[in-house]
Amino acid sequence: MKRITLALAIVLVAANSLFASLPADSVLRRQAARMLMVGFKGNTVDEGCDAYRYVHDLHVGCIVLFDVDLTGTAKLGSRNVTSKDQLKTLTSQLHRWADYPLLIAADQEGGRVARLKPQYGFKKVVSARYVGEVNNEDSTRCHARLLAGEMAECGVNLNLAPVVDLHNQNCSALGAIDRCYSSDPAVVARHAGWFVDESHKQGVACTLKHFPGHGNATADSHLGFVDVTSTYTQQELEPFKILIKQKRAPFMMTAHIINRNIDPDYPATLSRKFLTDILRKQLKYDGVVITDDLYMQAISNKYSIERAVVLAINAGADMLCASNNINTGFEADRPYKLIDIIVKAVKEGRIPYSRILEANRRIDRAARQVSHPTETKK
Repeated sequence: MKRITLALAIVLVAANSLFASLPADSVLRRQAARMLMVGFKGNTVDEGCDAYRYVHDLHVGCIVLFDVDLTGTAKLGSRNVTSKDQLKTLTSQLHRWADYPLLIAADQEGGRVARLKPQYGFKKVVSARYVGEVNNEDSTRCHARLLAGEMAECGVNLNLAPVVDLHNQNCSALGAIDRCYSSDPAVVARHAGWFVDESHKQGVACTLKHFPGHGNATADSHLGFVDVTSTYTQQELEPFKILIKQKRAPFMMTAHIINRNIDPDYPATLSRKFLTDILRKQLKYDGVVITDDLYMQAISNKYSIERAVVLAINAGADMLCASNNINTGFEADRPYKLIDIIVKAVKEGRIPYSRILEANRRIDRAARQVSHPTETKK
């Protein structure tokens, strides 16, 4: 009986200690919101729109922009971008609403993946594959400088690029549409490094993707489960290793791929073996880890969103992407639900509060190093 009483007392003391160390709900919710990258519908913003709620009320860490609404008409200009002037007005308002360093992101890789298109008044940007084949430093730097300059001009301070996956023409999501520089890891690292250098000079941070390497995948994780156990090679990790060592990787995006030789249970986005053991400990990475969209079918077909969120954060992810612009649909209150999930999991001890603090530290540090156009106006 005494043993049972003692055990119960220990549990109660531990529980009291846990809750005593947590901040007020309002603080915890804001810290959870800082860990979100979210998207919204609309090419104008006002105090009645979702973007206002996400930035002004929730204080999300990052807003991600698209030009095409894949949950709606899927026509050019149907989402957040229609012209340079329109985009400048939109981002300026978002930055003004934020009382913190807000990240505004877009996928501006070049080639097929470019949210800022010539149709809206932006310069045409060549694909990574084209750049890699030319294989000239001055050319690569010039393209990157022009690309990043237009992003900075329009208030976009985080590029979800460059792709550092290895080129494989059989990869439908990457190689087949020229998103990779080369099949040679050294060539990939050189061009990605030059891309990062020129972007950072413009005040635009870069995101290496997709860790630990998606180039040899034969399926698209937007559409379902992707197993690379039989196709993945250690070479795919090399560009990440090189760029981390060179301190050219402030942000890193994960891949929803499973490699059973390394983790038989979880895809990389949800895997502690990949994100902590390999990325954090082995490669000594202390930048911001961003998940690819958690509502992609590679994740959503197998895991509930609550399970995916808990696994991703505990694995080592700092920022969770919920773009609200993929084939699993748009949900205006999705950021609120994600915050509820994080807060509940922390209170129940399923996510250590230390992970929330660690993620916020990394995000705050990285966000302070990029351009915030309205800062000089305050």
